[in-house]
Amino acid sequence: LVYTLRESLKPQKNFVFYCQSCGDIIVKDRKFLRVLPLPSENWSALVEEWCCHPNPFARSTLHPQHDDCFLGDTFFLLNSGNESHKSKENTRVICKRCKTMLGETVSSDTIKYYVTEVIIRPSEESFSPTPRSQFVQSMVAQCLVELSSAKSTFRFTVKGDDGKIYILIWLLNSDTLLVESLGSLSSHSIFTVFGDIFMPSSGPVGTWNAVKVLYQPCIKSRNKDLADAWENDIGVHPLKFPSETCMELLVILGLSTISLPPSLRCMNSFQVRNGCYFSI
Repeated sequence: LVYTLRESLKPQKNFVFYCQSCGDIIVKDRKFLRVLPLPSENWSALVEEWCCHPNPFARSTLHPQHDDCFLGDTFFLLNSGNESHKSKENTRVICKRCKTMLGETVSSDTIKYYVTEVIIRPSEESFSPTPRSQFVQSMVAQCLVELSSAKSTFRFTVKGDDGKIYILIWLLNSDTLLVESLGSLSSHSIFTVFGDIFMPSSGPVGTWNAVKVLYQPCIKSRNKDLADAWENDIGVHPLKFPSETCMELLVILGLSTISLPPSLRCMNSFQVRNGCYFSI
């Protein structure tokens, strides 16, 4: 089961933060007094609608103290403390062992870690690796489900840390139960909709909760007009991840599409994704 960040990260407990790709320890034995959700990205612009006087928060920024953890849509903010994973060239936060981008520095004392790059475990639990495609699918699916429920938003742009749009995603439904018969597959090179995800250990049939989406790739200027229209549409919510993760997600989506019969791969010019999977 993939670790559900919002439900499991609790105050007054010690946690260890690991690089999801290689298992290297990023933050060791950190206890939080406060774990708080961040307001939406447009909260400051809306203050004028709430106050009859000038914005009292105009010069304020939300930076966590050492005992704080702030949760955003696709990231969480920590006080950097004594951690030293910063890249000397720019603001990217890099894993020392595998050189994966984990996040970026927000200020001199605040680091943003992306939920697709870090696994958090209670200190008393040991690290257990999760297949990369399973983890990325799960975290992205959780973001889609939470945002669609909280904001009634069903269209999303997936942006990289370089500011470019990589994918347009349209959430169809989040209550799908996927039943996959794996038969007697003996080779992991045969693609299933889960890519490198575990094979069920009991029985030939696996069931998973899934979300079903349509998507459009936007790399190499594909679908540029549509991407521009979505970016300017207030009904579309942006999701930001490291650019490398955006490319990984695009590959996962493409592999799922080609696993479908040709007649089911497109709908209204959008490509059909069999499902992004998450554990509940």
